Amino acid sequence: MTFRTTFASLAAVAALALAAPVHAASDGKKAADIVDTAVAAGSFKTLAAALGAAGLVDTLKGTGPFTVFAPTDAAFAKLPAGTVEDLLKPENKAKLTSILTYHVVAGKVMAADVVKLSEAKTLQGQSVKIAVKDGKVSVAGANVSATDIKASNGVIHVIDSVIMPK
Repeated sequence: MTFRTTFASLAAVAALALAAPVHAASDGKKAADIVDTAVAAGSFKTLAAALGAAGLVDTLKGTGPFTVFAPTDAAFAKLPAGTVEDLLKPENKAKLTSILTYHVVAGKVMAADVVKLSEAKTLQGQSVKIAVKDGKVSVAGANVSATDIKASNGVIHVIDSVIMPK
């Protein structure tokens, strides 16, 4: 099976798994959880496939709240050739889970609060360094390009690189 076939299959399975019903908010608008919000954005297909492969969809559809520093498809594309397809293999599930949970912090940490922090403990167990320079925020060296994307169970901040635990 080629990488394209494998990736396309995983992406299709992840998309189906992630297309769960959205719960109505008290104001009558639909409130999507972190996973559904990321899928709806359209620029997190690789992240969605990885969450499915790691078995983390149910976790991030859970009560939370969670703060996710979400790498875009372009961020995943910056990884060395073969990295994504290698991580998506079943035998690398533990490594993939470690990387993905390194992008998640317990609690709903909005941008106004992120800029006050120098680090944050991730669900993976390690802390990520947070820096603010010239009004721009970075997390473990990845630049934050969009902030405060609200979800029913937390918030997403978009980053331009995949961050790796040490």
